[in-house]
Amino acid sequence: MKIKKKKSLGFFFFICFCPYLIVSLQKRKIMTLRNKILFALFAVFLSATQAHGYDIDKLCKPIDEAILQSPQYVDAYEQKITKARHDYERETDLKRKYEKGFRLYQLYRPFVADSAMFFLQQCMVLAEQTGHRSEAVRCRSLLGLRCSNIGMYDEALLILDSIQTAGVDDETLGVYYEAYNNVYSELAYYTHIEEMRKGYQRKARQYEELMFRYLPPDAESRFLRLEQRAQGEGNFKESMRINDEWLQTVEPGSHPYALVALYRYIEFKEQRDTVQMMHWLVESVLADIRNSVMDQGSMWELANELMLNGDFERASRYIIFTSECANRYGSRQRNWQISPLLSDIAKGYKNKSEHTTRQLRWLLGVISILALLLLAALFYVRSRNRQLRAARNALSSKNRELSELNLQLSEANKQQLLLNDQLKSLNDELARSNSQLSESNRVKEEYIGRFLRLCSMYIDQMDSLRKRVNKLTKNRQFDELYKITRPQEFKERELEELYVNFDSAFLHLFPNFVSDFNALLRPEERIEQPDEGRLNTAIRIFALIRLGIEDSGKIAEFLHYSVNTIYNYRARVKNGAIRDRENFERYVKEIGMPR
Repeated sequence: MKIKKKKSLGFFFFICFCPYLIVSLQKRKIMTLRNKILFALFAVFLSATQAHGYDIDKLCKPIDEAILQSPQYVDAYEQKITKARHDYERETDLKRKYEKGFRLYQLYRPFVADSAMFFLQQCMVLAEQTGHRSEAVRCRSLLGLRCSNIGMYDEALLILDSIQTAGVDDETLGVYYEAYNNVYSELAYYTHIEEMRKGYQRKARQYEELMFRYLPPDAESRFLRLEQRAQGEGNFKESMRINDEWLQTVEPGSHPYALVALYRYIEFKEQRDTVQMMHWLVESVLADIRNSVMDQGSMWELANELMLNGDFERASRYIIFTSECANRYGSRQRNWQISPLLSDIAKGYKNKSEHTTRQLRWLLGVISILALLLLAALFYVRSRNRQLRAARNALSSKNRELSELNLQLSEANKQQLLLNDQLKSLNDELARSNSQLSESNRVKEEYIGRFLRLCSMYIDQMDSLRKRVNKLTKNRQFDELYKITRPQEFKERELEELYVNFDSAFLHLFPNFVSDFNALLRPEERIEQPDEGRLNTAIRIFALIRLGIEDSGKIAEFLHYSVNTIYNYRARVKNGAIRDRENFERYVKEIGMPR
């Protein structure tokens, strides 16, 4: 990922050598107004070509693809849960029922918090019925841990304080102390009262030492706390060693792998190794999406990084995705984390818009200055032409002087031709701009006319309906009134008529749009018109983009589809593009423009 801003070689050449060239030309007395104008244009051109920004498209491409496939991942995971629940409900042996119930808890733990806690409670009952006290205490401790993870701190402490640990095994004690450590760590992190924070941190450290005493060496919680402790002490060499050891215990691409990759991202972030940092953050995000994890910390981190780098559009899309996952999971804590980021993204959008406005004003000022310089150059040329004509009339009697004058005129004509070429180029550009404005006016007039006709027609229809309803109401014909207002076909008919008018107007303005649009697609991906003079949904979406409506929300509102459906249509059509898909919509917006 490129994070350093680099200036082009041309810019450094201009900065270093331009002063020398100007001084040299002035010494030789050839620094004319035309040359000054050319130097000014050259400077503006070079300053406008400087590249700023962050290239992260390659890193985020697999994430975008995974988000598109997320419904398939979730469906597969739900099928796995459905099978496990079926096995659980059919089981009659209490011991095996406990094992299958605990398996359901493990499946629901990253997916739906309430369901995970429900099956933990079921496992507590089954363990008590079978006399397995350690398992019962373990499930109750895990229930307290789950409560603290979703922000239910009072409930977590009540559950943990009610546990009697006499006679339980060491691993269960490790889980019990881990749950206490987690709830006090969370309270210390979120409290705003310094005295209470110190008390919570002291208790968290006490339970952490007890947890290390009883948990097995390869436990995930042990690796996690050891790495957090080393990071807190600033010993990043030790924390990286722990992460390397932890990484060897997990399967690549699994749910535990996502957590290890997230902490590996933190390690490289502290080392300011941006390439490795983003690589491991993307690895964590992909593992979460592909494993249907709804409690996603890594996606939230990625959205924050993108926002800091100025990519507000992608950051907003990612934070909306992870917010939907958090709502499905049922975590208040994750929503607390996401809400400030949404506010920051909104502020970023506003700042970016203001910055763009300032740049446009600056460019407008530069263009105005250049126009004034060009006007001055025109007056200068006209004045020179008058002087040359006077000199030619005065020296017409002298052949040798006439020859010298002709040479001067020839040189002046060359300069005039050069200026005329520049003026011709500018006139051509103005002609193209006028043509585009004419086309915009034509589109506006066509749609305003049709809009007014539709409004008039709808007013007549509503007045006719009003009169009919009044008549039926007056005659107390309520059954008839119910019949004419009940059918759903009324809305569908009106929508169909709206789409017919839209298709007719669009094809009237751009009669070759469908063929030109298909020319941008591979032969096997081209879209056929359903009927002459009609557009299907895919073409209609890109017809709206051609008219300048690019926001998927507005397109979805017009076509009565969901925003995700519009996203899927756009992505599927762009995947069939002949040229690069990133600029596909720009090519669509150029259809029908004068060349």
